[in-house]
Amino acid sequence: MTALAGRKVGDEVLFYAGKKFVARARIIGLFDNRPLAEAVWGTDENQKTWQHIMALDEVAEFEVPAEPVLRGLGVPVPLRSLTLVGAEERLRFLDMADPAAPARSKANPPSTGPGTRLGRNDLLQALAKLKTHIREQRPSRHKPITLLWAIGRLTAEQKRMVEWQTFREEVEPLLRDFGLADSRVTPEYPFWHLRSSGLWDVEGIEDSKGTPTPSRLAEAGASAGFSRDAANVLRRPLARAEAIGLICSTYLSEVDREALLGRVGLAGYASASGDFPDGEGEEGRAPRRSRTSSEPVRDPKLVERIKVMYGHACQVCGARVETQHSHYSEAAHIRGLGGPHYGPDRLSNLLCLCPNHHVEFDRLAIYIDEHWAVRRNSTGNVEYELKRHAEHVIEQEYLEYHRGLCGRG
Repeated sequence: MTALAGRKVGDEVLFYAGKKFVARARIIGLFDNRPLAEAVWGTDENQKTWQHIMALDEVAEFEVPAEPVLRGLGVPVPLRSLTLVGAEERLRFLDMADPAAPARSKANPPSTGPGTRLGRNDLLQALAKLKTHIREQRPSRHKPITLLWAIGRLTAEQKRMVEWQTFREEVEPLLRDFGLADSRVTPEYPFWHLRSSGLWDVEGIEDSKGTPTPSRLAEAGASAGFSRDAANVLRRPLARAEAIGLICSTYLSEVDREALLGRVGLAGYASASGDFPDGEGEEGRAPRRSRTSSEPVRDPKLVERIKVMYGHACQVCGARVETQHSHYSEAAHIRGLGGPHYGPDRLSNLLCLCPNHHVEFDRLAIYIDEHWAVRRNSTGNVEYELKRHAEHVIEQEYLEYHRGLCGRG
């Protein structure tokens, strides 16, 4: 029961059997329901049952040897009871319990070559080392823009592989509108050459020394898209947020991020707060609210609690905005409530900020590093030390998610 007492929404759960971890999932709900538990599991000789119930999502089945992870965590082997692992320990052993990345030794380093299974770190390393054509000392934007478009398709649960004609119709306007001003618009280039990243597949056409012509791609009925392993990794919220943040900050820093992400179906990733159904409408249209849609409901008690805890002083700069009769501050969610972030409305996911630093935090201008330093995203320079109240426990996983959006994963 000690481990169960520390559970919270957003935690990961690993399933153990036969000295292996065989699946992982994420907690999306916690509740007590004795009648349901009795109906499902019955009761023991003392009339007890598993009434503390967890609702799980993002279930992924796999097999990873458990002993290296357990020994590293100092947990007795074999595992015989429920065990709660802190965030710092979990991060140290993330790759070892990654369903898409088997345990590796120094003699078996991460690889994105044929026959290997990608993990989250592999994917991010491949994106960071993307080979881009250099024109007048500036990297081409064709590959990064195409990758964002492909991530948008995965997020919308569309087909992983896309036929050349559809690819051309959708990607060509993006390259024209967001590529370098003096760059030729050649969608066939990223369609074919993204294979060098180790994250991209091209099917339906034999290998070629140069870039196949558009007519040849059409005649062959070629299709392209993320590899299965890369797509599986990108379907996980944290990896997807980190990938988008890395691509934008590394290759597209001079591009209108909001406009581009909006065009590829990733508008919510332009800020830490995300999108809401009642947000601003398209240009020239009034905002609309659907009576049948759902939207996050913020707990006003939590908002008031975080503000009172810090006396309305900003946790970044310490300033308090004075009003005629009191002070003003804002409660900022670290992992936003809006889609696609869907963070929890809880104290450990909240900060008390002044309006200026709330905007900068939401718009990814500042981030909080692993040592609680507040850094400017454009330079990485430390500007403040985050102020923390003794009763305010901030979950590192939410800060990690925000850093991923900033391209600092």
